[in-house]
Amino acid sequence: MVKYAAVGPIAMHLPERVETNDDLSALFPKWDLDLIYSKTGIQARHIAAPDECASDLGVAAAEKLFSTYSIDRGTIDFLLFCTQTPDYPLPTTACLMQHRLSLPTTIGALDFNLGCSGFVYGLSLADGLIRAGAAKRILLITAETYSKYIHPDDRSLRTIFGDGAAATLIEASDTPSLSAFNFGTDGSAGDALMVNSGGARPAATALQPRAKWRWASKLYMDGPGLIKLTLDTIPPTIERVLAEGNVSESEIELFLVHQATHKLLDHLRQEMHLDEQRMPTVMREFGNTVSSTIPIIMHELRASGRLRRGTRCLLAGFGVGFSWAGCLWTETWENKAVAAADLEAA
Repeated sequence: MVKYAAVGPIAMHLPERVETNDDLSALFPKWDLDLIYSKTGIQARHIAAPDECASDLGVAAAEKLFSTYSIDRGTIDFLLFCTQTPDYPLPTTACLMQHRLSLPTTIGALDFNLGCSGFVYGLSLADGLIRAGAAKRILLITAETYSKYIHPDDRSLRTIFGDGAAATLIEASDTPSLSAFNFGTDGSAGDALMVNSGGARPAATALQPRAKWRWASKLYMDGPGLIKLTLDTIPPTIERVLAEGNVSESEIELFLVHQATHKLLDHLRQEMHLDEQRMPTVMREFGNTVSSTIPIIMHELRASGRLRRGTRCLLAGFGVGFSWAGCLWTETWENKAVAAADLEAA
């Protein structure tokens, strides 16, 4: 009998250090943080310590997942790790995390290098493994430390990106809850968001930015270009997801999309004629955490009771690559804390 992937509990972990807009204003009095906030919608972000890597954040999120939800780590049979800041070029960071998390040596473990589309890609990989009968209980970890690529004086990037991780349990189920996966790739826009050093390609032939490199950061971003790419690709992708899932836009209760910036999401809402209730944001205190933004918003909406069993959602991630992905998802996991509160209120 074919099994399907179901999204179980999620745990998130953020670095201890918090950098607020007030902190940045004190360091850089000439920066107009009020204007920047009006565009980003970000008031604070968590920053990894110099010796703290994405794998450390991911391991901490996974340990929190195991302890909070009493998950037997011995039942995990595959580990998927999405990051663009791995510990080393090799070995695979997921292999090192298997050892650190004391997971069975019989599991599969792999890294996949994707940014803001990574969580939806990870769900599709997990769904494929479960449908194929290759795995029954998958640990999907997304973790990023973009701060390590950002120069302290970079007004553009430092005010946007935050470090963080999420650990999501994906389990085999008799009931399909993920469907209509849709993907897109346009490598010609790889120069819109990139780090062009640190790999095997020599500097003489490395990918170059599409416009002037304004800051000393290793990370380059063409913000206006990414907004245009998003508006060109995501609305039609969402239309394809809805068509393939045979559902109408009105049947979707929540559109959970990558938390890039307030400005970008506002443009997307206007393009799709949606309000913030149906396309919510939670980036104010976290910043853009790249591949972890969607599981973080799922975690936060679950905690607030806005995301409950039976809620129909559309997930969409987009960013570096240029890469994008979307799918339909119906919540099947019951938040026992919210359910208990409902019973008590009744």
